[in-house]
Amino acid sequence: MSTYADRLQALREELARRRLDGFVVPLTDEHMSEYVGAYAQRLAWLTGFQGSAGAAAVLPAEAAIFTDGRYTLQVREQVSGDQWSYQSVPETSVAEWLGRHAREGGRIGYDPWLHTKSWVEQATRALQEKGAELVAVDTNPIDSVWPDRPLPSTARLVVQPDALAGRSSADKRQEIADWLGTRKADAAVLSALDSIAWTFNVRGADVDHTPVALAYALVNADGTADLFVAPEKIGEDVAQHLGNAVRLHPRDAFASHLATLRGKKVVADPERAVSAIFATLNAAGATVVELRDPAVLPKAIKNAAEIAGQDAAQARDGAAVSRFLHWLSVEGPKGGVDELSAQAKLREYREATGALKDLSFDTISGAGPNGAIVHYRVSEETNRPLELNSIYLVDSGGQYQDGTTDITRTVVIGEPTDEMRTRFTLVLKGHIALARAVFPQGTRGSQLDTLARQYLWAAGLDYAHGTGHGVGAFLAVHEGPQRIAPGGSGFAGGDEPLRAGMILSNEPGYYKTGAYGIRIENLVLVEPRAVPGAEKALLGFRTLTFVPLDRRLIDLDLLTAEERGWIDDYHARVAAIVGPQLDGAAAEWLSSQTAPL
Repeated sequence: MSTYADRLQALREELARRRLDGFVVPLTDEHMSEYVGAYAQRLAWLTGFQGSAGAAAVLPAEAAIFTDGRYTLQVREQVSGDQWSYQSVPETSVAEWLGRHAREGGRIGYDPWLHTKSWVEQATRALQEKGAELVAVDTNPIDSVWPDRPLPSTARLVVQPDALAGRSSADKRQEIADWLGTRKADAAVLSALDSIAWTFNVRGADVDHTPVALAYALVNADGTADLFVAPEKIGEDVAQHLGNAVRLHPRDAFASHLATLRGKKVVADPERAVSAIFATLNAAGATVVELRDPAVLPKAIKNAAEIAGQDAAQARDGAAVSRFLHWLSVEGPKGGVDELSAQAKLREYREATGALKDLSFDTISGAGPNGAIVHYRVSEETNRPLELNSIYLVDSGGQYQDGTTDITRTVVIGEPTDEMRTRFTLVLKGHIALARAVFPQGTRGSQLDTLARQYLWAAGLDYAHGTGHGVGAFLAVHEGPQRIAPGGSGFAGGDEPLRAGMILSNEPGYYKTGAYGIRIENLVLVEPRAVPGAEKALLGFRTLTFVPLDRRLIDLDLLTAEERGWIDDYHARVAAIVGPQLDGAAAEWLSSQTAPL
C-alpha cells in the first residue's frame, strides 16, 4: 500500500502531466454532502484526514490542509506535518492561501462538480490578483492516481412510507410546483441528496450513516419530475411508488439533460448545487435563478407524523443508551474497558432494539484526553482504556426508519476532581438555559447561542463549535438550514429564523486539551409557547432525548433552584419514558440516577 507521501507525489506528477501548477481537493462530493460515499473520499485517501469538514490545496513544492476549530488536534494526529502545512478556517481560506502561494501565471485546477459557484468566483478573484488562473478539469486527477478507488454504491432505493413521511411525494412535488409557479420558473434542480430523498419519499444506502441514494432531480412546474439515478438501483416497488409523473433517467445523463433546457427558467441553489450545474445551464442558454432549494425549508419543518416518529425513535434509543450507561457503571471501574469496546457495546445495545438501520455518524468514544478532540474518531492506533477517576465522553446516534437520534453523555469513571465537576456544571447550566429559552418568532439561532456559553464565558472558558445543528427525519444527522451558532462566516446557518417543527441539537461543551472533554447533548423540538399576557407569538424548545445525566459530575452549589428543578423534571421524564423499557439491575440503576437531586 502506498504511503500518503507517495500519493501526494503521484498527484503532483499527474498535475505536471496535465500542465497544472496546483489542485484543490475538497472533502465533499458532487452533491455538496457532508458525509460522502467511499468513492468520493479523495481528501481522506490523499491526506489521511478523517474529519467531516476540510479541504486541501496542492502546489508543486508545498501543500496545505484546511480545517476549522473542531479538528485542530485531530488534523495534526492524522496528517503529516512533513508534507502538509496546517491552516485554520475561518482565519484563512483555500482561496486566500492560493492567492498568496500560487506562482504568478500559474494554472490551478479544480473539479467543477465538487465546488460551489461562489467558491469558484472567490478563488478566481484571489488568483487573478496574482496573475494566476483557476482551471476547471474534465476529470479529477486524483481518480487517475487512486488505483483501488471504490465504485459508487449499487444499493437499491427503498420507499419511505407515507405514514412515516406524513405527506405523499406527489403532495411535496405539487408544493414545489406551486412555488415555481409564483416565481414564473419552469423547473428546480435538486442536487442535495437529502432533498431528493425527502421530496420523493425514498431512502438509500449509498452514504455511510445517511440513508440517501446518489441521484439528481428536476422538479417541474407542472408537478412532474425527472429523477436521475442508476437504473439498477430502482426496483419494481420503487418504480410503482414513484408513478408515471416521475420520469427516470440514468444518473450520468443529468448533465446532458441540463444542456437541453435552452430558454427555460431554472432554479438552482448556489449553496447546494455545484459550479458545473450553473455552468452547464448557462452554456445551454437557460435562465438560471439563484434561490434556495425549495425542499430545504419544508424538510426542516417536521410534520406531526415525523414528530411522532422522532418521539418513538428517541424513546427506543434512550433505553439503549441507558442500558449502555448502566453497563459502563458496572464494568468501567473494574478496568478492561477501552474506547473501542465501549463503542462496540453501545452499538450492540442499539442493534438489540431490532429497529436500527445504521448509526447516524461514527461514534465519538473519547476517554480522558481523547475526549478533548471535538470530533475524535477512535482507531486501533488511538484506542485508550477508560481509566479510573477520568472522564469519558460518548457522542453517538442511531438511524431508525421513524427517526434520527444524536446524543452526547459525559460520565466519570470513578471519582471526579473538583475542576471536572465545576466545568461540567457550567456546561450543564448553559444546556439548561438554552433548553428553557422562550423567544419571539423570527429569532435566529445566532441570537440564542450566547445563552449556552454565558456561564463558561464568565469563567474565561468557551468551546470552538456551534451549539446546535438541525437534524433530519430518518435523514442527515446534520441538516440545514437551522443552526444555533455564533453569527459570522465561521458558522453558516446561525442566521436562519427558527420555526415551529424544526429539530436541533442542544450541545454546549468544554475541552481541556490533553486532559478531558465535556459535552451534554440532547435533541430539541421548536414548538409554540403560550405565555400569559404575551404580546407576540412565542416559541420554545421541547426536549426529545431521554437519558440520565451523570449526577456525580453535578456541583449542586453552582445551580439555582430553577436549574435544580429543571434537572429533577427532566429525570422524572427519563424515568417515565425509559423506565418501563428496562428491568432488573438496569431498572434499579435508572431509578437511582433519576431520583430527585
